[in-house]
Order: sequence, then C-alpha cells, then structure tokens
Amino acid sequence: MNRISWDQYFMAQSHLLALRSTCTRLTVGATIVRDNRIIAGGYNGSIAGGTHCIDDGCYVIDNHCVRTIHAEMNAIIQCAKFGVPTEGSTIYVTHFPCLQCCKSLIQAGVKAVYYAVDYKNHPYAMELFAQAGVKVKQVHTKNIIDLQREEKQEFIHQLLEELAEKGDQEKVNALKEQAEQLFSHE
Repeated sequence: MNRISWDQYFMAQSHLLALRSTCTRLTVGATIVRDNRIIAGGYNGSIAGGTHCIDDGCYVIDNHCVRTIHAEMNAIIQCAKFGVPTEGSTIYVTHFPCLQCCKSLIQAGVKAVYYAVDYKNHPYAMELFAQAGVKVKQVHTKNIIDLQREEKQEFIHQLLEELAEKGDQEKVNALKEQAEQLFSHE
C-alpha cells in the first residue's frame, strides 16, 4: 500500500471541503493546518443562512459573484470565530488564491500556501507572498481520493487480459503502461 504524503492528505481534505461549495462557477476548498493538525476548513459559498448561488443563481458585479465568500476567507473566519490562532499556519487550497485572499492570508500569519490548481495566478499575489516570506507550492493530487479505485484497476486488468488473448501484445503493453500512469499517485 502506498501511503500518501501529508501535503496530499491535507489537499485531499480541501478537495472534500470543496464538495460542500454552493458556488456554481467554481468549487473551492481550503484547509488550515498547524503542526500537522487541521485547525479549520472552509469552502466558497454564501453567508450562513443566506441565499445560495445553487438556489438563486450568482449575483455578479464586474464579472465577480459578490454573494460568495471565498474558501480561504471562510477558513480564516472560522479560526477567528472560535479563537484559534493562525500565526505560523499552512493553508491547503484547491485553487491558487485570489489577490484579496492572498493579502488576508499574509495578514493572518499564514507561512505556507499549498494549492492544487493554477487559477488566475496574479503576479502581484506572488510578489506579496515573496515579500512576506510565505512559501508557495503546487501540490499534485491526482488519484488520491477514489473510493472505487481497486474495482477500476481490476476491471482494466481484466480488459487488458482479454485484449492480450486476442492479439496485438505491443498495443496491450502500451495500454498497460497508460493504466499504470492513470493510477499512480503523482
């Protein structure tokens, strides 16, 4: 069994949080961690008890949905609400943070930002992170969470065995290599 890294583990948590998003334009999740312990999580959506984009559509002004609170902000706000310090913490977010979230993360004392997907990476955000000494790193999360992974692997194995019985071994070997890449953790 291959054990996933801490970075992959926390990023997987962020992807799980994103499944709670009420945004119809992009689902984002964020997990704040200190000393390898999750201290907060957030996803993008409306204020608690408010109208959600999934119910009434987005409220767009200047190409931005003003109804949505970003995942990173929701995670920071959760820490503030419950008195959990963010100084020296790390955040794992499914998408590169916007400029406003970048500034908030710096102000909250976050020392590392790990993200899975590039998303409108603003050059000034990168400049601000560098000025503040915030580590920024992309974490690849391919195939980390798949509850049917073993069944899929077995099915592909069976198909490849049937193909091998019927002929072109060179093509079957190429397909086997593709399948191995598909199921790798990297």
